[in-house]
Amino acid sequence: MFRKYVLIMLGITLALSGCIGNSPTNGSGELTKISLPMGYIPNIQFAPFYVAIEKGYFREAGIELEMDYKFETDGVALVGAGDLPFAVVSGEQVLLARAQGLPVTYVAAWYQQYPVSVVAKSEAEVLIPQDLKGKKIGLPGLFGANYIGLRALLFEAEMSESDVTLDSIGFNQVELLAAGGQDVIVGYAANEPIQLRARGIPVTEIRVAEYVQLASNGILASETIISENPDLVRRFIGAFLKGLADTIANPEEAFELSESHIPNFADLDRAVQSEILATSILQWKAEHLGHSDPQAWENMQDILLEMGLITEEMDLSKAFTNEFIP
Repeated sequence: MFRKYVLIMLGITLALSGCIGNSPTNGSGELTKISLPMGYIPNIQFAPFYVAIEKGYFREAGIELEMDYKFETDGVALVGAGDLPFAVVSGEQVLLARAQGLPVTYVAAWYQQYPVSVVAKSEAEVLIPQDLKGKKIGLPGLFGANYIGLRALLFEAEMSESDVTLDSIGFNQVELLAAGGQDVIVGYAANEPIQLRARGIPVTEIRVAEYVQLASNGILASETIISENPDLVRRFIGAFLKGLADTIANPEEAFELSESHIPNFADLDRAVQSEILATSILQWKAEHLGHSDPQAWENMQDILLEMGLITEEMDLSKAFTNEFIP
């Protein structure tokens, strides 16, 4: 089985390498500089980008990539306005943006599983979504992927917000649960439960992806760049997918290549960081890297309609595309 997996990943890497030319974006030989809003701080979860940079995949594609980690950067708005060509976003952001008239399209799936989990102290006996009834649940706020993921779980359990008490606590889930201020929180499967277990706190976890398939994190592009420079879109995605394939095939190498991109990485718990990467890889794996599942987008739209965050169904064929996937 291991030999078969290695051969499959080698085939993916070779296929992707054949989809990226060595010529830069313009005839002058200059690289196209791209600033990419990441939506989070430097983290081992961005290993595919670090690998693609370190192995020269973006440079071979004629791209000089700078990752923008500023929290205040609204990547969706900047892409929609045509100020930036790409951003890393979660699936719900795409539909919310298009509902507001922003001309943006999701061009490559990174996460194949929605990365959010409900995490609880073991003594709270929260094992399935129905166990959340009557519970107080801490989450950063009534926004973003954490909120969408929780609502999706409640929807699948035929419950609503009125069946639970939501407590907006900011991004302090680990600290508050560890200190006894919360018994149940919402966080990312590759972060909060791993951090809590590393502190010796036994927790249970309900992963949204085990109950519903939702459009998750990936690459957003402007309709303008898609129509005016589709070659840049194709080369950008090709470089990223080569980094993603290499990370999945060789996590140890990806771990080492990421070190220089993460401040004070040597001071972090290596075992915890390795588990974060391993958990993330499970959420990235797919038979066809980068491919969006239409049903995941249908499910996401249903959740947003149920929540009242969008008011009418939209043409999902304009919200995402697989045309740039090798």
